[in-house]
Amino acid sequence: MFVSLHEIDSLFIIFTAKGRSMYKCSYCLIILLLLGGLVSCRVYRSVPPAPPPVPATTSAAEYIQRYKDLAVSEMARSGVPASITLAQGMVESDYGRSTLARTANNHFGIKCHNDWRGPSVRHHDDKRNECFRKYSSPEDSFADHSDFLRYRSRYSFLFDLPLTDYKGWARGLKKAGYATNPRYADMLISKIEEYNLQYYDHMMPVSRAGTGTRSLSVSAQEAGTKEKVVLTDVQVSPLQINDNFTVNIHDKRELENNGLQYIILRDGESLETIMKEYGLFRWEILRFNDMEDGFVPGPGQILYIQPKRNRAESGKEKHTARAGDTMYSVSQKYGVRLNKLYDYNRMPRGSEAEEGQVIWLRRVKPSR
Repeated sequence: MFVSLHEIDSLFIIFTAKGRSMYKCSYCLIILLLLGGLVSCRVYRSVPPAPPPVPATTSAAEYIQRYKDLAVSEMARSGVPASITLAQGMVESDYGRSTLARTANNHFGIKCHNDWRGPSVRHHDDKRNECFRKYSSPEDSFADHSDFLRYRSRYSFLFDLPLTDYKGWARGLKKAGYATNPRYADMLISKIEEYNLQYYDHMMPVSRAGTGTRSLSVSAQEAGTKEKVVLTDVQVSPLQINDNFTVNIHDKRELENNGLQYIILRDGESLETIMKEYGLFRWEILRFNDMEDGFVPGPGQILYIQPKRNRAESGKEKHTARAGDTMYSVSQKYGVRLNKLYDYNRMPRGSEAEEGQVIWLRRVKPSR
């Protein structure tokens, strides 16, 4: 039952016409209070405003400051250099100001493609009304960008490059067809060098004492005074990158490759200390890592703490052997059992691939 304001006014006039004595009686006041309560039950409340959109950045410095930690975190997770991630985000999203970035949180211009099952938006690009991926947050866009490069075979050769080879990554992205602009590689390299983004490739997430947040750690010699972007909350720590260009994460000992957990052996550690830390038997560590009994690993050695898989992860079909590569190092790099690599490549146990030889990682090499 609802009573309008007009009805209340009419009743009030009737009550006042009866005289001041009636107006002052207690039951009249009670009636007025009840009528007022009924009015308040009507749906006159204003609708709360929608949450504001993600604010667009107004400059390169703001974009870098906002997303540098995220780029470094993605570098540690996926192996895509932070400098490349930041430069691509800056170029593709116009420092977060493009329509795609503001309305779809899409910072890298990634289109839907046939395998996208998430939300999408339509936007004019090379063609009119093309389908682009839409994300719930910029963080999702950064993560999908890393996975987009990591799990598509046409970009797999990039992950054979060092993290610090930003020029090789930039030219490789253009070669693989990430963008149609013929100057795309030069645009990325120019952004990286203009803002010294290459210094972020030497950074790693570290945990602040007593908090769950992350800050950045970088070698003081690497950063120097030439960096144009002012870093805040920076702690000095030596750079540690092994020969497979895996960044050592200080706040998380266990890293992941091919869906498996592994660690990087530190100075002063041995198989015995790892056995005690992870509750593993010696024979388990040896078997997980295709090691012979008596093998003594050194600092920087990758040690899997789970059994390696029978094949590399999807998208990593082949590896081209470089100088210094061994079948064992390839096995560790991709988390594939050594015997399986020999079987896939029709090679006798103990033999080695020659430089430039293609090593099959997921299936048997086709017979000629």
